[in-house]
Amino acid sequence: MTHGDGVPLGRSGRLAAWALVVIALAVVLVPTLASQDPLAIRDVLARRLVPPLHRDAMGDWHLLGTDRFGRDLFVRMMLAGRLSLLVGVIGSGLSGVVGTALGAVAGWDAGGLMDRVITGVADVLLALPRLVLLLVGVALWPPGVTTILAVLALTGWMGVARLVRAEVHTVRERPFVPAAQALGATPARVLLRHVIPNSLGPALVATTLGVGGAILLESGLSFLGLGIQPPAPSWGNMIAGGRDLLVVAPWVSLAPGLALVVTVLCTTVLGDAWRDRLAGEREPVRR
Repeated sequence: MTHGDGVPLGRSGRLAAWALVVIALAVVLVPTLASQDPLAIRDVLARRLVPPLHRDAMGDWHLLGTDRFGRDLFVRMMLAGRLSLLVGVIGSGLSGVVGTALGAVAGWDAGGLMDRVITGVADVLLALPRLVLLLVGVALWPPGVTTILAVLALTGWMGVARLVRAEVHTVRERPFVPAAQALGATPARVLLRHVIPNSLGPALVATTLGVGGAILLESGLSFLGLGIQPPAPSWGNMIAGGRDLLVVAPWVSLAPGLALVVTVLCTTVLGDAWRDRLAGEREPVRR
């Protein structure tokens, strides 16, 4: 994959991107096309804890087996992937938007009051473990998707803000900024139309890398019972639901665990590829 005439993504980045496309299509299509409701509980004794690649007593075949309530694990895992990916992408995206906005204001006002306030708040929050902030947030509000998204956005913007602040501070010294000001452009217009678009590279990389972290944090909270609440499935509460079955039915926890690992790994590899691509574009051309 390439973007314009820029440096192409490496092989690992392309593989990670295609893997994420396949995962996204699977979590959308598999539950939609499934013949049975993945949340429904029926014929528990005939269907419960069927091993992978086996049929239950009713004759239905299960790719990854069934859980303790006889629900198809593959379909349920794909349904859970919708929530986990949704929380990861939107949570990281919101953090990126908040961090970009605050970082741009701080970088444009370098050395001023807004810069000192935003930088000081970011430094204080960075000094606190993010998991502690998440636990405090979910303890103050009822658990659910909205709460997790809000807490992820409020606790994940600091790294993006620092990157954007440094980039804006650099971009504002380039010749096109005073040229735009000399033509009568207001400071707000220069910042929005010229400075921020040329400062988004590090923010996009940090946001991409943050998707995997957001998915992990959501899964950790759901595992502890503070995130997505059953019967709505997420990879975290599915892993928690099978932890007492690791000896007799390990697939109940291993399947969503592997899905979580593969997804986070792909987002991390893709973020690293974007970072390498950005660094390659910035290298001066040697003749």
